[in-house]
Amino acid sequence: MKVLKFGGSSVGSPDRIKRVMEIAGFKQKPLIIVVSAFQGVTDQLEKVSAMAASKNPEYKNLLNDISARYSLAVREITTTSEKKTVLFAVDSMLKELNDILEGVYLLSDLTSKTRARILSYGELLSATIIANAFDNAIFIDSRTLIKTDSNYLNAVVNFEITNANISKQYKDFNGICVVPGFIGSDSEGKTTLLGRGGSDYTAAIYAAALNATILEIWTDVDGFMTADPRKVKKAFAIESLSYAEAMELAHFGAKVVYTPTIQPALQKKIPIIIKNTFNPEAPGTTIIEKSQAQTGGSPIKGVSSIDDIDLVTLQGPGMMGTKGISSRLFGALARADVNIILITQASSEYSITFAIAPFDTQIAVAAIEKEFEAEIQIRDEVRVAIERDLSIIAIVGEQMKNTPGISATLFQALGRNGISAIATAQGSSELNISVVINKRSLKKALNVIHEGFFLSHYKELHVYMVGIGTVGGSLIKQIIQQQNHLLEEHKLKVNVVGICRSKKMIIDPEGIDLLNYKELIEKGEPADLNKFVEAISEINLRNSVFVDCTPEGQVSSLYKKVLSSYGSVVTSNKIACSSEYELYRDLKKTALSHNVKFMYETNVGAGLPIINTINDLSRSGDKILKLEAVLSGTLNFIFNALSSDVSMSKAIKMAMEKGFSEPDPRIDLSGIDVVRKLVILAREAGYPIEQKDVLIETFLPAECFEGSLDDFWQKVTKYDVEFEEKRRTITEKGLRLRFIASLDKGIAKIGLQEVDILHPAYPLEGSNNILLLTTERYHEDPLVIRGYGAGADVTAAGVFADIIRVANV
Repeated sequence: MKVLKFGGSSVGSPDRIKRVMEIAGFKQKPLIIVVSAFQGVTDQLEKVSAMAASKNPEYKNLLNDISARYSLAVREITTTSEKKTVLFAVDSMLKELNDILEGVYLLSDLTSKTRARILSYGELLSATIIANAFDNAIFIDSRTLIKTDSNYLNAVVNFEITNANISKQYKDFNGICVVPGFIGSDSEGKTTLLGRGGSDYTAAIYAAALNATILEIWTDVDGFMTADPRKVKKAFAIESLSYAEAMELAHFGAKVVYTPTIQPALQKKIPIIIKNTFNPEAPGTTIIEKSQAQTGGSPIKGVSSIDDIDLVTLQGPGMMGTKGISSRLFGALARADVNIILITQASSEYSITFAIAPFDTQIAVAAIEKEFEAEIQIRDEVRVAIERDLSIIAIVGEQMKNTPGISATLFQALGRNGISAIATAQGSSELNISVVINKRSLKKALNVIHEGFFLSHYKELHVYMVGIGTVGGSLIKQIIQQQNHLLEEHKLKVNVVGICRSKKMIIDPEGIDLLNYKELIEKGEPADLNKFVEAISEINLRNSVFVDCTPEGQVSSLYKKVLSSYGSVVTSNKIACSSEYELYRDLKKTALSHNVKFMYETNVGAGLPIINTINDLSRSGDKILKLEAVLSGTLNFIFNALSSDVSMSKAIKMAMEKGFSEPDPRIDLSGIDVVRKLVILAREAGYPIEQKDVLIETFLPAECFEGSLDDFWQKVTKYDVEFEEKRRTITEKGLRLRFIASLDKGIAKIGLQEVDILHPAYPLEGSNNILLLTTERYHEDPLVIRGYGAGADVTAAGVFADIIRVANV
């Protein structure tokens, strides 16, 4: 004997019912088929009864819609010879339903008994129609077999009578029988319900009573999933579960199967298979006594959640060492019919905390205040505290027992993403670890936990970019080029979810198509930096990274807000790290305290490993004594370009054309950019200097920096002859011009210097940079870092490297 159950989505339309008949047709007889109401009908019946009870005459229109749906099903799936008979049976039931609702309307009264009767018609109608759609199936009303108490809406089954009835009914049966799920009857024959989701339970009751070889539950998903696929896109079907694992997952929100379903199957050791009606080839999830290990080796089977709970805490000194507090507390809650989802207690006995559904909170508090009236009102020894807008996440798996590091993985995943655990609970069986968190962080938490346990070989960064000019545009090209390589070789996906430029911005949590980002951003909303940054917190994606490819102070002023929202920051923008020292320190402290990253390697030397090298030296105990550097690729390019044919003004224009300089080259020529870089290096080396502390020797007169950019071009050409003479003189001496920044004994200065052939900066070509570090370890021969120090591509590559470092730390 096999028992098959088809849920509402499986029988939601005539075409779907035909699919059900095809699936059943391949099964070996005897066969019991348990069916739910057509998809959505139970909710409609709830609504229509409420409308009738509230004297809303529109209930008749909704009832007509329900009737039309069932009549259509009869016409489309029954044979011509049966059609008239089935329509008569269906019309008769619909007339009964109409009469009951009319009575509810006239009396404005909807008792539990009447409500149960109304809701039963969904299953009765669908089972009648589906039974007659088969050539050789019979219909049996479950109310004649399943006997319960008189708790009409959530009845308790009398298994002794029910098992005897079912065994007797199907003795020597060898055909197909279709029965309605969800319903039973009490000792007086009155209709009762087995709870929402009760059709699963009905199927398990039949399976256990008949010692079925298997119970198949057909639904609209491929089985139990490792997480809710509506919240976790990378969730996948679980191959097998133990009965205990399935009950835990179902209890904590996995709605694949109704929790009471598992117990009857467990008692008779009947395998349960969860299958997808719309993807019958998928293997589904098998529920058995001892499950197999998860593919991929994860010790947990799934991550489940209850989205909306309240925490109630009874606490106070009057509880410490006092016997019977727990008994009184939970006894009072039981008498008030409050269902407790989770319990946790401090070892000091100072408090007991439990989780309940929000609709039970007021009832629970009233029951506690009554029970502990003396302690609360008279002696002021205990009090009741309520925390709202919370969720519970549970990780479940029998393999967690005696496996070290499970809790560490769980809490590390949450902590790294700024999610606080408000309460936790774990039984000694180690089958389940439950965590209470803020409801706002639920989706993010589910994803980071799922990634930590099931996708530890695979990490995804969610990138929000500001600035898509030369550097930002090049970065996007590099991400496109490297996406497959990073995914295949390094198990890293860089998912750009936000792009903001000066006038437009676009945010898509699912990811932006980078091949068409220019067209997409044109259709985006007006740029609003504050709104863009707020979206990082509101969308609350795991592993969020804010990438600044601009030179704007307005953007850098938002870094702390991003870091405080548990997003990492990667920037090529030098303003934040070179502004007031206290701000620089505050940003680093904020990143550290929130366990996120603040990366700015490209602030100095574009893609050269300068800042990381200094940090590595400092962390390993070395001390920077002196540094000397050519830090402006723009200025180095200009002084290398000077020749008898290339004047100073022409060299500046060449630097602009090649993208080495800022749009306003005076920023580079004034030395401001070099000052910022030197300040950053000095701070990384342990010297808390400000920009005003740097001694500046400019090589152009002050008048060149006054007025507009057009004024600059007119003024700078006047000095072409002077620079040519200077160039010719030093060339004849075998010297070269280099704009050098230095830090020696805490004294910082920048200026144009003449260097000879022995100086490491002498052979520096094009826009290259060089840094000489004299440390306690590198004292005789400085550590030298040299290479390209300007250009959009190398800067973008450095930013890209920082983004990858965020994933690797």
